[in-house]
Amino acid sequence: MASKTKPEARDVTTTARPRSPAEALEPARAPSRPRGPRVRSESRFLGSVVRVASTILTVILAIVAAIGGSAALLHHAFEQPGPLQTSRTFVIPKGEGRLEIARRLEQEGIVSNRLAFVASHILQGASGTRRNSELKAGEYEIKKGASMHQVLDTLIDGRVSLMSVLVQPGLTSQQVADKLRADNNLVGDIEQTPDEGALLPETYRVSKGMSRTDLLDRMKADQQRLVTGLWEKRQANLPFERPEQAVILASIIERETGARDEREKVAAVFVNRLRKNMPLQSDPTILYGIYGGAVQWGKPILKSEIETKNAHNTYQIRGLPPTPICNPSRQAIEAALNPAQTNDLYFVADGQGGHTFTATLKEHNAAVQIWRKREKEMRQARQEAAAKAVATQQGGGLPVVPAEDESAQDAADQARDAAADAAPQPTASASASAIPLPVRKPKKH
Repeated sequence: MASKTKPEARDVTTTARPRSPAEALEPARAPSRPRGPRVRSESRFLGSVVRVASTILTVILAIVAAIGGSAALLHHAFEQPGPLQTSRTFVIPKGEGRLEIARRLEQEGIVSNRLAFVASHILQGASGTRRNSELKAGEYEIKKGASMHQVLDTLIDGRVSLMSVLVQPGLTSQQVADKLRADNNLVGDIEQTPDEGALLPETYRVSKGMSRTDLLDRMKADQQRLVTGLWEKRQANLPFERPEQAVILASIIERETGARDEREKVAAVFVNRLRKNMPLQSDPTILYGIYGGAVQWGKPILKSEIETKNAHNTYQIRGLPPTPICNPSRQAIEAALNPAQTNDLYFVADGQGGHTFTATLKEHNAAVQIWRKREKEMRQARQEAAAKAVATQQGGGLPVVPAEDESAQDAADQARDAAADAAPQPTASASASAIPLPVRKPKKH
């Protein structure tokens, strides 16, 4: 008997047959999503918080990096040598504020950056490293190449310990060097004499023990700074093209007059002569041409010296000499660059400490005669005063000048007058005439 076979198991995966033709035409439905762990959607609020926090941290890190870099740069600027090329004096008046002090320090080339100086000062005050970090009023010497740190310490500590060194206008560079060598408060040797006219004569405030060379460097720097500034403000159409020429003329002006109210007038005479190509005929140039930096100013000039030909003798050359004849003052340089507006071509001593300025030869000759009369009166007055002094020393008696002194005076007067009389006399048609010494008549050319 045939065994019954078991019915085959129905494949559950087999697609169920449609129950009707209409159902067969419908698309099959997608299977349901399998069950698994639930995925939550991202929170928008939490994402915003994370982004804001990340931005803040980035900004903070950037600020910290910037502060660190700035601090490093500030420290470098604070400690590195400063821009000052020569030691110089810096004055803080009472009541001047920190910002104004920093501005002047930068302007005068003592610090390289005023903002860095102010920031360093603020940080020192905030750090509490000093009980009193105020910048104190006073007069300070700032050393060559002093760092911002050293400058700040000097101004905070109030290290005012200076002495005065007076350098008179009109000295040659050799005479200035000799003067500094004789000052025992200064140290070091002067190996090379500065160029003539390169120094600014003034009263300098320096610390005891300053190097002589450093002081000369400071005088050079001050003169260069002064000339550069005044050159920019010079009068138009001057008969020279370079600042060095202005210094040459200023040195002649300096030796021709010591009266403050005459410098511009003397400058006008020389400028007018340069424009007319007339010899300057300045007596101090004769002395410098012969004796150089060792010249003795005020020495009587002989006729033979007037006729000595050299590059500086403005009786023998036209135009300016090749170098200055001394170190002129600030006022003389100002006068050379801004002379008075006159037509004067001559001047002669007036016997009262000044000069008489004239535009024509006739007027000049009349002024010379007036001076000779006054000079004779002054000579007689000196002789009478000397006689009275001798009589007083002898305890009475007639006021008689000793024969030896009288003979010497007469001999000097006769020699001087003979030199003047032997010189050629100017005429009205002369193109140029001398600006004579008080005892010499004008010359013609």
